[in-house]
Amino acid sequence: MKLNRRRFLAKSAALTSLALAGPGLLLRGQETASKAVGLFGSHPELETSTTGDWWLIKGPTPDAPPVRKLRPDGGEEPFLDMNVPRDQVVAFALYTHDRSVLKVTAQLFPLLPSEPRRARLELKRGGKWIEVATSEVLYPGWDAHFRVENWDNTKNVFYRVRHGEAALFDGLIRRDPKEKKSIMVGVLSCNSRLTNGSRKEIVNNLKAQNPDLLFFGGDQSYHHTEHTAGWLEFGLQFRDIIRDRPTITIPDDHDVGHGNLWGENGKKSLDKDGNDGGYIYPAAYVKQVERQQTWHLPDAPDPAPVEQGIGVYFTSLRVGGVDFAILEDRKFKSGPNGKIPKLGPRPDHITDPSYDRNAIDLPGLQLLGERQLHWLDSWTQDWTGAQLKCVLSQTAFCGAVHMHGNKNNRLLVDLDCNGWPQTGRNAALKIIRRASAPHLCGDQHIGEVVKHGITQHRDGPWSFTCPAIVNTIYGRWWHPLDEKPGANPRAGCPLPWTGDYKDGLGNRISVMAYANPEEMKDEKQRGDGYGIALFDKKKRTVTFECWPRFAKVSDGDKAQYPGWPITVSMDDNDGRIPTGWLPELNFRGATNPVVQVIEDITGEVLYTTRVAGKSFRPRVFSNGSHTIKVGRNKPDGPTLRATPSDKKDDNRMIPVVLS
Repeated sequence: MKLNRRRFLAKSAALTSLALAGPGLLLRGQETASKAVGLFGSHPELETSTTGDWWLIKGPTPDAPPVRKLRPDGGEEPFLDMNVPRDQVVAFALYTHDRSVLKVTAQLFPLLPSEPRRARLELKRGGKWIEVATSEVLYPGWDAHFRVENWDNTKNVFYRVRHGEAALFDGLIRRDPKEKKSIMVGVLSCNSRLTNGSRKEIVNNLKAQNPDLLFFGGDQSYHHTEHTAGWLEFGLQFRDIIRDRPTITIPDDHDVGHGNLWGENGKKSLDKDGNDGGYIYPAAYVKQVERQQTWHLPDAPDPAPVEQGIGVYFTSLRVGGVDFAILEDRKFKSGPNGKIPKLGPRPDHITDPSYDRNAIDLPGLQLLGERQLHWLDSWTQDWTGAQLKCVLSQTAFCGAVHMHGNKNNRLLVDLDCNGWPQTGRNAALKIIRRASAPHLCGDQHIGEVVKHGITQHRDGPWSFTCPAIVNTIYGRWWHPLDEKPGANPRAGCPLPWTGDYKDGLGNRISVMAYANPEEMKDEKQRGDGYGIALFDKKKRTVTFECWPRFAKVSDGDKAQYPGWPITVSMDDNDGRIPTGWLPELNFRGATNPVVQVIEDITGEVLYTTRVAGKSFRPRVFSNGSHTIKVGRNKPDGPTLRATPSDKKDDNRMIPVVLS
């Protein structure tokens, strides 16, 4: 009988391991398939293709491509060949560096019982490869993590992650591009499992555009019960672009096996769909997913775990003078079931247009959670190493969608967005506005640019939601029922439905662009794509670009989705209309300092910003006295008080001396 490679590897691995270990075969924590049930308690369907005797599982081959189907226990049939040649077991790596710390996560294919459970990080110094760190390969998950202190971010450094004698993955750790005038961010999310194969069109485009940072905002994998295999699939698709630049990945609901996730501070859900709040799968699985996707991010400033010992990863990363806050939309958010009236076919869907908006915006409901809001507020006030600021998270702070799944399914409200609860939404946007920060996200399966309103239209920050990488899971459309533009439509825009609206939750939004699918059965018309955000530090602008998946940027194609690009002033992320101006501040001893303005009667911090140059005239939004704080990187220097004038160009001046 002819023995193929899979059978040979399986037989040789099993025989060699038995010969070497006998009854001790399962050293280092690996379990047989029969014992894999114990890894995740009462959920034997989890991680079946990468645990136990994984090498005996028949996966897809070139002659038998993967078929997407579920087993009776709810797990998924193999969709990726895990038995790769042993010199290819290091699949990919991700990294970030900030505050003198380099963090690298390497993802490996499953290892055979006879193979070592350690990986090595090497850096190229003076023309030679030097080992700087080693790491245990964790199980389940097969991920390894490296931390290098005292990192010098002023130089490019080649790296490679090695396993055994022959396996390696290599790339370039880029120096911080702080001298660049503009910083480019690639924005991606929603990587459908229903379309197999590479993402070469997007990868080739991104290579041509050469972003300084990649942000994957969630749903990197839709393989609910097989995150390691799905994560490997994602890594194989994008490793040729992530290998040589800092990359942020944050998990969303599908990454942890949910249709929708309301984390509710990490509790365990008692609802099979999780709509009561909490996680439906064991904490060990959630922690594994978050470890694989977020360990390489900068350390969390408030690392205390939530319920079930599940960790947190909200943090910030500075790249080229732009400071990115990385939020967790889902971890603290309240679940709707049992807390608000049911007003539609599901606890999270509302179809009754006459419902009372206040009935679902109840005291005690959480969105980002008090801990995260407290940290976000402190982030807006610390401008160390930052000229501009931006917020990253999974989903949008509104429900700017009318049709869900198909054009016949019109919903008034889908609570699975950051527009609910409304009080939490407004609290978050008020904090983000204080730093004049735009918001970048994904999740909604439709590309959109929205100017948020809090107490009135357009007084909040800008937001760009990128389209789905591959939009075969759940199409969405912006399509007002009356098919009319809102008030103050965007001038010169080719799209018919722009302007000021209220979403189904009553939130004020001004829609500036949207990329509706035209034909869901046609991969070139269903809205696939990705976003680019370009921050011009000198002009203090951000440009949003929305690119179709099949654009050919490398060939000079400039055809974005209709309505893009959109360039806005960073200062316009605070859209409040000034009612007065404080005296002009003239700085001595420093250029481009940080200025904070506080309204005395309320004690509210109106904004904290790094100004350009040696003078600045603060705008305010009420009469009465205001406190001004000035510093080099934080508002920790001179403190002044002043009252406003209704004339922006009056000749009042205050000298401010910074030591």
